[in-house]
Amino acid sequence: MNLLKTLAAVSSMTLISRILGFVRDLVIARVFGAGLATDAFFVAFKLPNLLRRLFAEGAFAQAFVPILAEYKNRRGEQETRLLVDHVSGVLALALFVATLIGVLAAPLIIYVTAPGFAATPGKFELTVDLLRITFPYIFFISLTALAGGILNTYSRFSVPAFTPVLLNLSFIGFALWGAPYFDPPVTALAWAVFAGGIAQLALQVPFLVRVGLLPRFKLDLKDEGMWRILRQMGPAVFGVSISQVSLVINVIFASFLVSGSVSWLYYADRLMEFPIGLLGVALGTILLPSLARHHAERSTQAYSELLDWGMRLTLLLAAPAAVALALLAVPLVATLFHYGAFGAEDVYATRRAVIAYSVGLIGLVMVKVLAPGFYARQDIKTPVRIAIITLGLTQLMNLAFIWPFKHAGLALAIGLGACINAALLLRGLLRRDIYRPQAGWPVFVLKLAIAVYIMAAVLWVASGTDASWLAMGAAARAGHLTGVVLLGAVTYFAALWLLGFRTADFSKRAAE
Repeated sequence: MNLLKTLAAVSSMTLISRILGFVRDLVIARVFGAGLATDAFFVAFKLPNLLRRLFAEGAFAQAFVPILAEYKNRRGEQETRLLVDHVSGVLALALFVATLIGVLAAPLIIYVTAPGFAATPGKFELTVDLLRITFPYIFFISLTALAGGILNTYSRFSVPAFTPVLLNLSFIGFALWGAPYFDPPVTALAWAVFAGGIAQLALQVPFLVRVGLLPRFKLDLKDEGMWRILRQMGPAVFGVSISQVSLVINVIFASFLVSGSVSWLYYADRLMEFPIGLLGVALGTILLPSLARHHAERSTQAYSELLDWGMRLTLLLAAPAAVALALLAVPLVATLFHYGAFGAEDVYATRRAVIAYSVGLIGLVMVKVLAPGFYARQDIKTPVRIAIITLGLTQLMNLAFIWPFKHAGLALAIGLGACINAALLLRGLLRRDIYRPQAGWPVFVLKLAIAVYIMAAVLWVASGTDASWLAMGAAARAGHLTGVVLLGAVTYFAALWLLGFRTADFSKRAAE
């Protein structure tokens, strides 16, 4: 399996999901607007969505995939199947109990998370009803994460990467065609979450059958592998929660600034999610199973070479993305958001946050590549310790940057914090002799810098003035932006080709 082709496939699925995510937001805003009902839904979806981020996504994969890969490579098919059966049994039971508690305790949960809703007649009760519908999502999406971990370990990356598309399609379908059949109409969004969770899990069942690992949900509390996974999940969940804490703290800081600061950061963050998802998340997803296999086989040289490949590919794609985001901040923000109440001042304010974020884009993506270097070795504590250090340094930078740079200072602190995080992860890999840089790095970086400089010059000339973008109509902005982005991409890759880069140089076979 060619990892470069796999990366392209996974990134394509992620791109589809992100585009549909924007469409979903637009549809929800158009159909339901903003008010009591949407406030109730967003709060009701917030807790299961937070649990998804803390548990079902990164934390579970970090703990489960390396141990599953170890069983697959060292212990044979029978023990691997038993591990999957026992993990799925305990996971399903724990999730069922958690879901039942969440549904029964919905009034208490809403009272704690949104106490102000009790003062508005009907708002509290509506939010409780919606939470009871959305809470089972954590059951379905966690089992989906289990299925995705199995498929990724067996190099079936495209299916897990595509599954988030189904949730967005569910939202769009229920909002456009289901709302008139529900009372109140916003209940359609809650059922969209429920249906989307089932659809994501159902999609993966046939593929689990194909690899012969459809879980049979057996309970065995003495299974040694299962307990190893559970012990690993503790620090993994804690590590994932650190990033969520950082986001909450940033919102607290932003709340002391002028009105609009939180929104400007939100819109800038939405733009940054594209390269982070397409590059960082996709690369981390395909690297973890191969690294885990190399570790299980004790192939230290292949392990190091794979990390080196991931780092070079990250720089090759993230460096031009960072520069392009900074140079095209106004065109991007104006094309996507400059409508209605989102005025010119909002465009320029969001641009400042985008530029600040772009400073740390390479770090934000590189963390997704370097952290699996520890996870694959079943070392989750080291990245968590580094994340704690980074959190502390980021808050110190928040204090230093917020007053001179306002909301953009908060974005800059996150970007620089990610760079520190990546540097500490790299230092740890080097000191433990896990990663040994391959030959040719100085020449690689020099050629890359030349290509990025040439692209930047072309983008600067082609993009024109910021004022011209604000004066254009929506169609003209979209067409002009498409042309500028394509011109920049062609220029960059042509420059790389002239400097001697070839696609074959970055082809990489996965460990089988």
